[in-house]
Amino acid sequence: MELILKEDVQNLGFRDDIVSVKNGYGRNFLIPQGKAVIATVSARKVLAENLKQRAFKEKSIIEAANKRAEKIKALEIKIASKVGTGDKLFGSVTNNDLAEAISAQTSEIDKKHISLPGKTIKRLGKYEAKIRLHREVNFDFPFEIIPDKKA
Repeated sequence: MELILKEDVQNLGFRDDIVSVKNGYGRNFLIPQGKAVIATVSARKVLAENLKQRAFKEKSIIEAANKRAEKIKALEIKIASKVGTGDKLFGSVTNNDLAEAISAQTSEIDKKHISLPGKTIKRLGKYEAKIRLHREVNFDFPFEIIPDKKA
């Protein structure tokens, strides 16, 4: 089933994206919640017209997202976590922890824009997260999990 998103949906897409989802997910969740509409021919034409009108505004939004991405890329994030035997962590590090660490050093970033390998991290080491600030602005962000000094 093809749908046009009316708002950002985590792990699916951004507003005005045309996405393909399973019928049940579309009919039972996205459409009743007002998060999407069925991508009919007329709805696609309306979307195309809206996107054309927004193209000029979109350029400045993309430029701002690129500047923000450069600021975030310049950061060196090390997240301290309690460590058990070996390099295993007590608990795990999630996209929320990374979002808080980035937000502490630069402008606020929402956790839904960050995706980690395997959703959670349970060991020390260096990792790369995918950060998507805009439909056309996404990048890999390296960070490191280090042992907590207090332990």
